[in-house]
Amino acid sequence: MESSNQFLGTERISKLMQKYAIPCIISLLVGALYNIVDQIFIANASYLGSYGNAANTVVFPLTVVALAIAVMIGDGCCSFVSISLGQNEVPKARRSVGNAVVMCLVSSIVLAALYLIFADNILAMFGGTVNAETYHHSQEYFFYITLGVPFYMFGQAMNPIIRADGNPRFAMISTLAGAVLNIILDPVFIFGLRWGMMGAAVATVIGQLITAALAVWYLLHMKITRPEKGDYRLKGSICGRTLTLGMTSFLSQISLVAAMAAINNMIRKYGALDTVFGQEQYAQIPMAVVGIVMKFFQIVISIVVGMAAGCIPVVGFNMGAKKPARVKELFTKLLLAEAAVGVVALVLVEGFPRQLIALFGAANESVYYTDFAVRSFRIYLCMIILACVNKACFIFLQAMGKAVESTALSMVREVVFGVGFALLLPRFFGLDGVLYSMPMSDILTFLIAGYLICKTYRELNQKGEV
Repeated sequence: MESSNQFLGTERISKLMQKYAIPCIISLLVGALYNIVDQIFIANASYLGSYGNAANTVVFPLTVVALAIAVMIGDGCCSFVSISLGQNEVPKARRSVGNAVVMCLVSSIVLAALYLIFADNILAMFGGTVNAETYHHSQEYFFYITLGVPFYMFGQAMNPIIRADGNPRFAMISTLAGAVLNIILDPVFIFGLRWGMMGAAVATVIGQLITAALAVWYLLHMKITRPEKGDYRLKGSICGRTLTLGMTSFLSQISLVAAMAAINNMIRKYGALDTVFGQEQYAQIPMAVVGIVMKFFQIVISIVVGMAAGCIPVVGFNMGAKKPARVKELFTKLLLAEAAVGVVALVLVEGFPRQLIALFGAANESVYYTDFAVRSFRIYLCMIILACVNKACFIFLQAMGKAVESTALSMVREVVFGVGFALLLPRFFGLDGVLYSMPMSDILTFLIAGYLICKTYRELNQKGEV
């Protein structure tokens, strides 16, 4: 039986990039907007302000843990399915989807249970104890967000699987539907009913529930890879290969959590030594501000990852079909597009930081809030072009089946450099050291990524000559 995805090996590369990357970018942007929209409404609610903003920053890494597990399963399955369809092994692709669904459901329930049991310890670990007001808001927000973890993880895991089935548009629509509902409900719950952090969280969970429900519907109506009853029985070799292919996606997210934990704790430690932020009424400002800068970075990275991840089915299919010239052409166009996104982002953070921070309630805050925000945007994201190219390199290598190289590069960037510099540089530069950790990490990672990019081109050229 031949898959109906044969056009992936014949259609123009630029057309395929548009078809697959744009819906993926929108899906990821919308996913990122869940937390960002919460933070914008929280920041502009005078009874929450920077305390609520700081609480959102504390809880955000814990939602990323859930996302990390979901994308490991979803992106790994997407790569597995795409390679299998390129090799005309449709039954294996179906089994991968069935196994991915079971892994996602089990892991999401286990994670939610762990969050509920160890909530106080977890919040303290991510800097929630910066002051009493922030801790109270963090507890409230975290509890309700945790209840939605299974819905969130299922929707996020199914998104790349739906793309691999040849329907990137539905993947986009399902995510968009949940996010739009969240945007509608946030002001109703936060400003109308004055539910505070609970309102922001409940609006988010309802949106996630809608996305998960649409994903279930699609699972039952898949075009190419709809699992049959026996496909849901876990098979070690398929689970192992799926998780291996998705490991880079997992590490790029989970290591971000490690970096955020290090950054939040360094902010809490060195902020207390600062003449301004050592005062109780201003203690939450650095955490709130760095969280906002990270959110802007997440928007940019959602575009970058969306472009690269959207190309996974195309890369996987053409690798499986032994068409290296098409893979090389796609790699070149992708790297150029990612660099262009980085240039636009750099212009925004260096030229318009005051306008960016104004979105997050700066008018209700002290001058210290705005000044620290401007400095944070300009220093923390000054190497964002390199960050965009690095991220594209991670994901493209993963799509080619080079799980080891991709995983190693991601680990070095996020854990060795990301966590290492976040812990080291504040010892010399105080709070500014936290901000310097990002550009330093991206510069050193780019040196390694550049070598791997050249190596990948050589290999594709050699395969093309055979």
